[in-house]
Amino acid sequence: MAFRITTWNINSVRLRINLVVRFLKEHAPDVLCLQETKCPNDQFPLGEFRKLGYGSIAIKGQKGYNGVAILSRLPFASMDAVNYCDKEDCRHMSVVIGQDARRAAGLTIHNFYVPAGGDLPDPALNVKFAHKLAFLGQLEALASAGREQRRAEIIVGDLNVAPLEHDVWSHKQLLDVVSHTPIETETLTRIRLGGGWKDSVRDLEPEPKKVYTWWSYRAADWEASNRGRRLDHVWHSDDLSPALQSYEILQEARGWERPSDHVPLTVTYDL
Repeated sequence: MAFRITTWNINSVRLRINLVVRFLKEHAPDVLCLQETKCPNDQFPLGEFRKLGYGSIAIKGQKGYNGVAILSRLPFASMDAVNYCDKEDCRHMSVVIGQDARRAAGLTIHNFYVPAGGDLPDPALNVKFAHKLAFLGQLEALASAGREQRRAEIIVGDLNVAPLEHDVWSHKQLLDVVSHTPIETETLTRIRLGGGWKDSVRDLEPEPKKVYTWWSYRAADWEASNRGRRLDHVWHSDDLSPALQSYEILQEARGWERPSDHVPLTVTYDL
């Protein structure tokens, strides 16, 4: 059974609903995980997704910022959300795929939107960066809990860290830039390794190849400059490694009308 999961920071699901609909019509993953939906639950465009066959929807949203959603063609057995750093800021949602989903049954999916962290990489001077580090600290505890018993589990999302040298356009120039500072990259790597998680993209596409999922709005010509970062990730538990098949980063979506600064990342497993 081919199982395809996509993660995409959409930067307002209502503003970019046409882009999401286009993507689903053209690519039709089994599960789509969105971040930065910027939409309260009662205003989420459920009908648009149900028309396309995404009848199982788990959302945690708020007005104007943050927010996560999981849209699925497969049924859910359960849904859950965790608040981090004592904030109800809608940065996590998880689901367990239901028993009617054939070989995908029992699969657990976590969708995260890690805080961006602001511009100054000093927690003493920047409360946003302090929040990011605290969030990652709590995520480390979750990611490592139950490592020995973990089966059929996937973490996706905008983790807002480009952990490897070739996950950014210039390692040296970005060492002091939030998302690629040593404290962030080392923490995210420790989270992944400590929890026994596998980085799907880098397992399929090792360094030194450059891989990006985000290009800044600030660039006059994002495509020509190609100053990207790999901020979006799909990790899986070790037992899913033999099922890992392929990945696709839909870079062309960055050039769509009124795009997000992130593009969809899709990973396929043969379950």
